[in-house]
Amino acid sequence: MEAHTGHPRRWQILGVMVFSLLAVVLDNTILNVAIKTIADPVHGLGATQSELEWAMNSYTLVFAGLLFTFGVLGDRYGRKRMLLVGMVLFGLASLASAYAQDPMQLIAARALMGLGGAAIMPATLAVISNVFPIHERGKAIGIWAGGVGIAVAIGPITGGVLLEHFWWGSVFLVNVPIVIIGLVLIAALVPDSRDPSKNSLDPVGVLLSIAGLISLVYGIVRISDLGTVADVSVIAPSLLGLAILAAFVWYESRIEHPAFDVRNFRNAGFSTAIASVGLVFFAAMGVMFFLAFYWQIVRGYSPLQSGALVLPFAAAQLIFAPQSARMVQKYGARAVGTVAMLVITLALASYAFVQVDTPIWLLLALTFVQGAAMANIMPPATTAIMNALPREKAGVGSSMSNVVRQVGGTLGIAILGAVLSASYRNDMEGKVTALPEELRHVVTESISGAAGVAGHLGARGVSLLDTANAAFVTGIHWAALGSALVALLGTLVVARWMPGKAPAEVAADKAGTEKEAAVV
Repeated sequence: MEAHTGHPRRWQILGVMVFSLLAVVLDNTILNVAIKTIADPVHGLGATQSELEWAMNSYTLVFAGLLFTFGVLGDRYGRKRMLLVGMVLFGLASLASAYAQDPMQLIAARALMGLGGAAIMPATLAVISNVFPIHERGKAIGIWAGGVGIAVAIGPITGGVLLEHFWWGSVFLVNVPIVIIGLVLIAALVPDSRDPSKNSLDPVGVLLSIAGLISLVYGIVRISDLGTVADVSVIAPSLLGLAILAAFVWYESRIEHPAFDVRNFRNAGFSTAIASVGLVFFAAMGVMFFLAFYWQIVRGYSPLQSGALVLPFAAAQLIFAPQSARMVQKYGARAVGTVAMLVITLALASYAFVQVDTPIWLLLALTFVQGAAMANIMPPATTAIMNALPREKAGVGSSMSNVVRQVGGTLGIAILGAVLSASYRNDMEGKVTALPEELRHVVTESISGAAGVAGHLGARGVSLLDTANAAFVTGIHWAALGSALVALLGTLVVARWMPGKAPAEVAADKAGTEKEAAVV
């Protein structure tokens, strides 16, 4: 394959990569609508709140902890091979999840799904970087990002349809045909690629990355479990994880053939792109998380209807992500990224004005604007990360992007969720004193608990739910302001350090403009 022409079947290969990623992204979104059913002792597994949390967290821990490792392994042993292994693992784990007989089996199967997902995700981007020449890579990654946006939207809709007609396990079983078709397409169309150098694998660096990421992510998900940062089970693993990752950076900077060359962070484009990915996902995922509760509990929509309400966000991704490379080529990464981050900041801040009865069309317009802005920062940032590394290290570059994306999103859900929960509890504690103590605890702990109690109180439950809804919306306001501040920080980072147009590009644009003027 010639570097300047790309693979002759590169656009078909891109389609296969987007399709292969569909199962992973679908699963991350489809489970949210099935949680309530899985908790049902009659129609589900009768899982407790703690077991439900671990059904989600076991996937997150394994997925985030092994993303970097599988990127390294893909570069060393072949990205196609890693993609095939990941798809097989993901398919088998989906089958095991669908037919789990108790919550512990589901938790174990979900961890295995995280293992498969960690092998698939970095391999897709690495393959794209290797089959596309550099001048087409931005457009290809934009299409890849648009495909991810569509999968995010159809996940909840698919989950809602399946739960209306089949049993809870169908939300996992739907992955199996996707995996089978993906395996056939990968085997038939995708070329293998790997790092041609025969350097040693750097097992110490790989193990440090696994230990550091798992410890850090465990501390983060404990924030979601407890609703607070001020707990030893949050602080201790988080600090340990950061210390191990610092040791990883120190070690990688001192060996001859590191798994990841930390000197890449001296590249302004690479480090700024990495930072922007983390900050965007921190801000945006926290907001999308609490919106799911807003739609279903505050506004009373079904899981299927709630899933449909994500469509404007996905449509914006599909429309604008493939065009992002053209925008960057015309105006430069700094200008496009700064404007996109500023729009994201304003969109997130706007949620601070959302009320219980805000017109739905207004919220849908807001999510569309947010999706359009994210479509103009995420693909260029991802392209900058991939272009900053040599092609033989594409798996490592993809892993770094996805690790930061995953950690940023998980941290955003945890921190902003804790802010929302604290605000909700403070508002509710003085307003439910008439309830028995055991019910008071359930009501003040979460809006889901308040909705459950209100459903058993008849007419008295209406006023309780109104109070809970108002308290939850106030919590949304505080969380939205927090997410907007994080996005504003991202705006400043991009405006200050993201590289602008290269002098050669500016000169070419100027020459093109003068030529057009002369023709006129």
